[in-house]
Formats: sequence, structure tokens, C-alpha cells
Amino acid sequence: MTDADIATAIRARLARCAPGTTACPSEVARALSADDWRDLMEPVRAVAARMAAAGELEITQHGEPVDPSTARGPVRLRPANPVVRR
Repeated sequence: MTDADIATAIRARLARCAPGTTACPSEVARALSADDWRDLMEPVRAVAARMAAAGELEITQHGEPVDPSTARGPVRLRPANPVVRR
């Protein structure tokens, strides 16, 4: 599994997010490997962190953007600058 494969899977999952919603990194890991998804959690988080640094997505906790290098515990992914429809 390459970083490019993981980034493609993250982009695909985020493309399916309804406006204002997020995705769990575990959803990406499970899409990549139903059996070994737990082993992919750290690589998914690492690729997501690089994508966040590039401005492609945001990593959040409790709905607020967080620094992935200091975030501990469950995080969520959302497209950068999400569009919230009212």
C-alpha cells in the first residue's frame, strides 16, 4: 500500500461527504483492507496529516480543526473549507 493509494482513498471518501460532514480515518482504512484495516490506521493518519499541511483537508476533533502532530485520540477528516448549506 503506497501513500498515493491512501491519498486516493482519502480523496474518494471525502468526495462522498455530504456538506458539513466528516469522515473517520478508519473508514478509509477499511476501504483499503477489510481484514487488515487496523494496521493501516497510522499510515492513513500520516497521509491525512500531510494532506492537511498542504491545505487539501482539515483534521478535526469535536468539530474544530486540530494540529495532527499534537492531536491525541479520535480525529475526523473533512474537506478544506467545507461548504455549509443552510
